[in-house]
Amino acid sequence: MFRAILISMRPRQWLKNLVLFAGLVFDRQLRLDNLPAVWHTIAGFIIFCLISGVVYLLNDIADIEADRSHPQKRHRPIASGQLPVRVALSPGFALLAGIYFLLNLAYSKWIKHVPLLDVFAIALGFVLRVGAGVALIDVARFSPWLYIVMTLGSLYIGFGKRRAELALLAEGANLHRKVLDGYTIPLLDQFITIVSGTTIIAYSLYTFSAPNLPDNHLMMLTIPFVLYGVFRYLYLIQVKHSGGAPEEVLLSDRPLQISILLWGLAVLLIFYLF
Repeated sequence: MFRAILISMRPRQWLKNLVLFAGLVFDRQLRLDNLPAVWHTIAGFIIFCLISGVVYLLNDIADIEADRSHPQKRHRPIASGQLPVRVALSPGFALLAGIYFLLNLAYSKWIKHVPLLDVFAIALGFVLRVGAGVALIDVARFSPWLYIVMTLGSLYIGFGKRRAELALLAEGANLHRKVLDGYTIPLLDQFITIVSGTTIIAYSLYTFSAPNLPDNHLMMLTIPFVLYGVFRYLYLIQVKHSGGAPEEVLLSDRPLQISILLWGLAVLLIFYLF
């Protein structure tokens, strides 16, 4: 039973909550050796994982009938019957965590059925995670450019996810996810083109205009890793026909993992050694 509950809480999805650490990593004054800030962020990460886990449980209960007719989702513990249905931090963080929780409840009940709003709600969830991480440790100079990059990047992933779902389920897409009836692959390709391009531009502007970056503009050297990551994900969506579960792509695609790892190492080197 415990294993079924854990699976239903989607631990792989908890990778998304790692963006809470953005406020800690990208503030050169706090530094990663500030143990109180590190522990506060870890605590916030755990809380968001628990909140999202509860939301996934509620979402599976609400979607139990639709999931039972889905070729993959029918194996989820609640849909398959393995898991029966019956069965204090900073004020800013608490507020954002509460908003995040309410957003997810609204998403599960209503927003996920509304085209465009569904993906924007996903993007807002990522932005709230970043904001919560910043609120935890009282970051003084967190660049607003990173909120823009996070918004655009999560829209890119969200539209990519919808495209992959639409391509996988084909004619019966709306039977499994009602919102897919409001999308077409050409329309999603246009959305993806727009947000992928603006994500690259926004990140590039961040690397030489954010106030807390090194004056030598070395941060611009990380742009190629972001470019490759954006292009690789697009390749996986359109050529490999994956992307319906972004966390699965992140955990399985070696080139994308290497790109993210190199980007992270480059950021740390630039922030803390130069």
